[in-house]
Amino acid sequence: MSGSLFFITGTDTGVGKTVVATALLTAARQHGLEAIGIKPVAAGCARDEHGLMNADAIELLTASSRDLDYCQVNPVALEPAIAPHIAARQAGIALDAGTLAEHCQEVAASGVTIIEGAGGWLVPLNDTETMADLCLKLAATAILVVGMRLGCINHALLSTAAIEASGVKLAGWFGVCLEPDMPALQENLATLRSRIAAPCFGTIPHLDPCNGETAAPHIDLRLLLDATR
Repeated sequence: MSGSLFFITGTDTGVGKTVVATALLTAARQHGLEAIGIKPVAAGCARDEHGLMNADAIELLTASSRDLDYCQVNPVALEPAIAPHIAARQAGIALDAGTLAEHCQEVAASGVTIIEGAGGWLVPLNDTETMADLCLKLAATAILVVGMRLGCINHALLSTAAIEASGVKLAGWFGVCLEPDMPALQENLATLRSRIAAPCFGTIPHLDPCNGETAAPHIDLRLLLDATR
């Protein structure tokens, strides 16, 4: 494995991790870098003639520069949209951070590899491991996605503290506007910038449509890559 390895985590589920991940992949491709996205564990998958597939994982697959099989992007697909450790237990699947990390390292790109977690930083994988353990075993650099809405300051600062306490490097964070008109948006962003030591790599406004292509102009890939050198 070579290149830059980033683990995308969020302040909660539904805060824009996939938007940030696909925007980073789009920006990396625009800079001429090989870039692939991986969603090691996905809950909330739909079943078709090809088996279980997850919408976020399909977006990562589409945004990647290398032709990959779906199972390379999403090796563990779980049907119910519930906590992944519970969905895995119901399906008779044992999730293991080491095994998931080995898969990601085998698939990783020479340029940029974006690994998207499920939910937030401490979402369980099994009785003893969480998403944080997966990031640690990958020796990846973390990126925090902050969903800009009421309560985001507390969630962002708690997530930052947990990441730092785990010993993982937090490269920086993105703000994703989940509402068209969040009250005191700029004041919230200013508070986060003053209280999180890691840099803000971009703020993605409320977009329609909101996807990697439309979000890419609002991120600073070079700032991210420079911060991790």
